[in-house]
Amino acid sequence: MALNYKCKSQKRSAVEKSMNTFLIIYLAILLFEAILSTILKYAWQAEDKWDEPFYNQKTEQEKNSSRILKFISDFLAFLVLYNFIIPISLYVTVEMQKFLGSFFIGWDLDLYHEESDQKAQVNTSDLNEELGQVEYVFTDKTGTLTENEMQFRECSINGVKYREMNGKLVPEGMTDDSPDGSSPHLMGEELLFLKAVSLCHTVQISYDQPDSLLGGDPFSHANGFSSNNMEYYASSPDEKALVEATKRIGVAFTGSSGDTMEIQTFGKSEKYKLLHVLEFDPDRRRMSVILQTPSGGKVLFTKGAESAILPFAIIGEIEKTRLHVDEFALKGLRTLVVACRHFSPEEYIDVDKRLTSARTALQQREEKLQEAFAYIERDLQLLGATGVEDKLQDKVQETIEALRLAGIKVWVLTGDKHETAVSVSLSCGHFHRTMNILELLQQRSDNECAEQLRRLARRLKEDHVIQHGLVVDGASLSLALREHEKLFMEVCKNCSAVLCCRMAPLQKAKVNTY
Repeated sequence: MALNYKCKSQKRSAVEKSMNTFLIIYLAILLFEAILSTILKYAWQAEDKWDEPFYNQKTEQEKNSSRILKFISDFLAFLVLYNFIIPISLYVTVEMQKFLGSFFIGWDLDLYHEESDQKAQVNTSDLNEELGQVEYVFTDKTGTLTENEMQFRECSINGVKYREMNGKLVPEGMTDDSPDGSSPHLMGEELLFLKAVSLCHTVQISYDQPDSLLGGDPFSHANGFSSNNMEYYASSPDEKALVEATKRIGVAFTGSSGDTMEIQTFGKSEKYKLLHVLEFDPDRRRMSVILQTPSGGKVLFTKGAESAILPFAIIGEIEKTRLHVDEFALKGLRTLVVACRHFSPEEYIDVDKRLTSARTALQQREEKLQEAFAYIERDLQLLGATGVEDKLQDKVQETIEALRLAGIKVWVLTGDKHETAVSVSLSCGHFHRTMNILELLQQRSDNECAEQLRRLARRLKEDHVIQHGLVVDGASLSLALREHEKLFMEVCKNCSAVLCCRMAPLQKAKVNTY
C-alpha cells in the first residue's frame, strides 16, 4: 500500500477557498478581541477600588490562585462571550445554495438528451462548483474527438499512390473504368503488400452460420469459404479496417487454426505457418510476424509508424513513401508503413535461436527480447504505407469552442504523428486558423530543448494579442519535463491550446499527473 500510494494535492473550489479565508480572518478577529479584552480587564482592575464589586468578593483561594491560570480562564471566558463572530450559519447557507443550485442542471434544456428522453442527472450537490473549478481538460484523440470507426482511404505501394474504388486498387489520377467482375491486374509488389497487410495482425474471425444451429457442421468454413457470413474482430480498429480493405480488394484473411494462417488471393487459397509473433510495444511502435510461405520460405512482415520502419528499410522507394506518408498525414489520415524481410535458411535458424533464448530467459527477459526484436527487424524491404480515416465525433468542434469560451484550456494527447495530429486539431476546432502555432519538436538534447523553450517564452511575452497553440512531441516532452519543468509549464499556461503528439501511453499518464 505504501509503495502504491501517490501523494495527491487537495482540490478545493473557489467558494471553499474564499470561505476558509474569511473563516481565518474571523478567527483572527475573535482571538484579537479576546486577548485585548483580557488585557483591558487587568488594566481596569489594577486599582483596588475597581478590582471586584462588593457583591462578588474573591475568596481566599481565588486570591492565592496562579495569575497565569486566571489570565487563561479570563481569556477563555471572553472567547466564549465573542464566539458569535464566527458565522456558523455560513456553511449551512452555502450548502443550501449548492443543493438548490443542483436542480438548475436538471432543468437545463441544453443538457437534455432528446434521443433517450433523459435530463442531466445530478448525484452530488457539489457538482456546480466542481464544474466551475475545471481549468484544464486532457483528452485523447482516438475514440474521444474521433469515432474510432476507421475507413481505409489510400495507400502507397512501391512509391505509387493508390485509392480504393469499387473494390479495386486504382492508381492516383486514374479512374476505375473496368467492368465489374474483370480479373484484377496486380503486380508482384502490389500483391506482396496486400498479403503483408492481410497477414500481419492479431485479427480474429467470427462466423455467423444459422444452419450450424440446425445440426450443420459449425467448422464447415475450414474447407469452404463464404465471405458473407464472416466478421472480423480486432483490438485495434486500424487493423480491422485494413484487413477488411484487403478482403474487398481480393486478398482475404479467412482464418487461423493453431499456427496456420489462411488467406484467399482472388479465390486461390494459400496457407502460411505462423512461426513467431513480435508483439507491438510503445517503444518499438511496430509489430511483426514471421511466417513460413506455402513454398517453404521464411518471411518477416512488419508494420508500424513511419519513424519505426523507414530508418530500418534498405530496399524500396523510401523517399517517395516518406512523402506519401506526409501527404496522408496532412489530410488527417492515420498512417502505417508496411515492410518485409526474407530470411535464408541459415538466417532463420539464427533468428529462431535468438527469439527462443530471449523468451525463455529467466533474467532480464524484456531487455533480451528487445535486443532480439531489434536484431530481426532490420534490413527491411519497404513495401508501402496505408492511410486510414477516423471520422470526427458529432459536434466536437462546437464542444471545444464552448470549453474555450468558458475559459477552459484543452490539451489533446495522441500517439499520431505531428502532421496527422495538427490536421485533426484544426478540423475539430482545437486549433483555429487565426491561432499562432508554436512548435517544440524533435529536440535531441537538454540544452537544445531549453533554448527552444526560452525562445517560445519570449515570443509569448512579446505578443499578448494573438492566441497561441503549442505542438510538442513525446521525445521533446520527456526532455522538457526532466530538466526544465517550470519553464515548460510557464509556456503551456500561456497557450490557449496544447497538442502533444507521438505520445506513448505512459507519457499520457505522466502529463496528467503534472
